[in-house]
Amino acid sequence: MKSVIIYYSYTGKTRELAEKTARDIDADLIEVKEKRNRSTFNAYVCGSLAARRQKKTEIKEVTFDLSEYAKVIVAVPIWAGFPSTPFNNILELLPEGKEIELILTSGSGNSKGSKEKTISLAKQKNIKIIKYTDVKTTK
Repeated sequence: MKSVIIYYSYTGKTRELAEKTARDIDADLIEVKEKRNRSTFNAYVCGSLAARRQKKTEIKEVTFDLSEYAKVIVAVPIWAGFPSTPFNNILELLPEGKEIELILTSGSGNSKGSKEKTISLAKQKNIKIIKYTDVKTTK
């Protein structure tokens, strides 16, 4: 049973978690990157507003074939209580009917206020979230 972790990381903390998890479960890694580098202000103000509206962002081209993976994990940070905007792009890249595990990282917040909206958005894309986990990434 082959596993893959698809992740986006702004500060590097989600990357660290994705890399550690990949080592622990022997999974492949796919990183999603935004086309432009965000300033801290842009990420935490503009990015947070876009995340709350469940908007997408411009990402660098990424291609992958998930047909060989039995387990797909998506890991992204939380911005203003919602998955960061690249999560919405990742949903668009997944094949219809895919089941995923979702890991949301944050140093200080959580996503309990947006959980139902996030699950609903995935359902609209015919993606099923089978495991939903909030992880604190403080050091």
